[in-house]
Amino acid sequence: MSAGTVRPPVVPRQVLTARTAVAVVFGLNGLAVASWFARVPAARDALGLTPGRLGLLLLALSAGALLALPSAGILAQRLGTARTVGTATGVAALGLALAGVATGSWQAIPAVAVGLFALGYGSGTCEVAMNVEAAAVERRLGRTVMPRFHAAWSLGTVAGAIVGAGSARFGVPIGLHLGLAAVAMLAGTLPAVRLFLPDRATPPSRSRSGPTRGTGTLAAWREPRTLLIGLLLLVMAFTEGTANDWLALAFVDGHRVSDAVGALAFGVFVAAMTVGRTAGTIALDRWGRVPVLLGTLVLAAFGATVAVLASPWQLAMAGVLLWGLGTSLGFPLGMSAAADQEDRAAARVSVVAAIGYTAFLAGPPLVGLLGDRVGSLRALLVVPLLLLPALLLVPATRPPADARPEPPDARPEPVGGRSEPAAGRAEPADARPEPAEGRSEPVGGRSVPVSSPGDPTAGGAG
Repeated sequence: MSAGTVRPPVVPRQVLTARTAVAVVFGLNGLAVASWFARVPAARDALGLTPGRLGLLLLALSAGALLALPSAGILAQRLGTARTVGTATGVAALGLALAGVATGSWQAIPAVAVGLFALGYGSGTCEVAMNVEAAAVERRLGRTVMPRFHAAWSLGTVAGAIVGAGSARFGVPIGLHLGLAAVAMLAGTLPAVRLFLPDRATPPSRSRSGPTRGTGTLAAWREPRTLLIGLLLLVMAFTEGTANDWLALAFVDGHRVSDAVGALAFGVFVAAMTVGRTAGTIALDRWGRVPVLLGTLVLAAFGATVAVLASPWQLAMAGVLLWGLGTSLGFPLGMSAAADQEDRAAARVSVVAAIGYTAFLAGPPLVGLLGDRVGSLRALLVVPLLLLPALLLVPATRPPADARPEPPDARPEPVGGRSEPAAGRAEPADARPEPAEGRSEPVGGRSVPVSSPGDPTAGGAG
């Protein structure tokens, strides 16, 4: 390779910096959400809620997240991922602080619901935008790193769970705890988004892909593979969300433990997810996506069953560990599967995210209603009952034949200060499904040069 074609050092450094920034945003988002989840037992007691009424209150959080999906795409298209994440973080932080004050000081259920809705809306918007950014970083790096971004989210939830357990143990007011968590989320995210890959918007008139953005999303809703992946994400989101919403409370009520031990159970779950997402790439490199998903789903079903039925609670905690490990890879690998073909990645990720988030809307009230009848702990048995049939959906995540990953060196890189066009280099015929599109492809609502250091498609949660 001649000296003129060597990739300038600034390009990988910029991508690596963006990778770190995206991981920080994932982690702080997880910290904020986990701060609320860890204090659910305290909120239940302060507000005097039954499991069913608590499930309806948690519905506000899920509804905010679900309703964020359509607007998140529009915001990312018009503002870029960095500004979208920054703005949404402000909304989420305000909602978290309001939920804490309304619970601890006012005991006002409607105000808590408003705060949870804002937290869900802001976090859901961040979820979409930061996954788009994470997908772009992954493509620029040329290797699978999505589970590690979601691991950063899980690591944030571990930190949130630990702080929540400590706050419950030492009687820290819930309003003070959640208010400080909101400040930490905002103070860390706003500087991090400045290090995202730069937005390089192209006017619609200069990009063939511009007029087809809407139709691309509609077409994705008619693709069987995309819908099957979405259904798999629905089950995985329900599996993860059920633990987030109900695990601490289920341990307190069902295993007769303290609030601190209940928060610890949640911490074990998210810690196991963090380990699974960090180390899971090793298993993926060795066995591939489909075998790993099959094994982890079985592990999650077994772990959830042990967590509910085992006694004493220390043995049930071992089940929580297996539940977390088994759940860890489902959501990030589903996102990666939806983004297998780069030219349709944004539309397909939006579709599977919308389907998956339905679980966050339907899950809390479903488990709450079951909890009214059989108890909050026994209600968790719905998790393995859904995971086992979901095994039939896993083959849909197998990469299509024309979606082979490209090594970084196979991609055009800046040469002599400019981006070398695709036509200037020999590439396999199937490496780019639509070569007629040139080097601009729609990512998060904008057309960007794929080889540019500012490619923003790096998008999870992880």
